[in-house]
Amino acid sequence: MYKLLIFDWDGTIIDSTERIASSIRSSARDLDLPVPTWEAAKDIIGLGLPEAIKTLFPNEGDSIIDPVRERYAHYYLEADETPTELFPGVQHALESLKGKGYRLAVATGKSRAGLEHVFAETGLGALFETSRCADETTSKPDPHMLHELLEETGIARQQALMIGDTEYDLEMGQRAGMDTVAVSYGAHHLDRLRVLRPVKEIHHFMELESWLDDLSA
Repeated sequence: MYKLLIFDWDGTIIDSTERIASSIRSSARDLDLPVPTWEAAKDIIGLGLPEAIKTLFPNEGDSIIDPVRERYAHYYLEADETPTELFPGVQHALESLKGKGYRLAVATGKSRAGLEHVFAETGLGALFETSRCADETTSKPDPHMLHELLEETGIARQQALMIGDTEYDLEMGQRAGMDTVAVSYGAHHLDRLRVLRPVKEIHHFMELESWLDDLSA
């Protein structure tokens, strides 16, 4: 049924929501900006960074985008020590899915530099055939990055599946005309994701493979 599995990264593959929120809050403090609450900082996960900054600081104008981006990169990549780890079962499940013939891709709000950093850090980069990042296309929830992935891979939207933990992921998939899977353990509460009518909810990453096995049985 499905040939192409497209994954969000933060909050779906890796448990990075706390570090993202912490880095955003530290950046705001450094720049004397209003410090967002933890919930507000988590709420923008999935958006491209410029869109996230505009959402968090709507009265500050575009001039703060580059300074916040610089401070955020400093904290997320270097200074913030909040641990980030793959969710349980991720590496085994991805390797197994690839071995079963599924084509794997990433659609993320991270920058290209950020994604390449975590690809190298986790060793997972070789498992993914292709990827799209927010700084090289249009930010979620616009479906543009999914359209690009479908065009590149030659897969029809009916044979692709978007897997993510935020309403931005699921809305993007919905607008691209593809089925979606809601991840309940990430940044956005499951109630928000259910509104977007995913075809499946998973509470542990390994449930995805079991469900796909059942579909193909």
